[in-house]
Amino acid sequence: QVQLEESGGGLVQAGGSLRLSCSASGRIFSINVMGWYRQAPGRQRDLVAIIKSGGSTNYADSVKGRFTISRDNAKNTVDLQMNNLKPEDTAVYYCNADVRTPMIRTFWGQGTQVTVSS
Repeated sequence: QVQLEESGGGLVQAGGSLRLSCSASGRIFSINVMGWYRQAPGRQRDLVAIIKSGGSTNYADSVKGRFTISRDNAKNTVDLQMNNLKPEDTAVYYCNADVRTPMIRTFWGQGTQVTVSS
């Protein structure tokens, strides 16, 4: 089995920064894509950023220029550096990974709360 564990969420004032981390553990051959999604109350879960094993990235327009996603393939971790946070960034942030176990499967973390006050 594979588990994803997120950390780094919390309460921050608008304009502040947080760094989220996600660690994948278990029976992992390789991880193709890792990413972060978020879900605010009353909203669907939306993509924030993804990063492929080769390093290419994709960001939601709402976070482009403020957030940076990175990964360490050797450690099976992915981070999300969030700068200039806004109240509309408030949500539960979920780590996601497509993992070869060797069967390719999608896994989700339990989520970490990010709250940005005005």
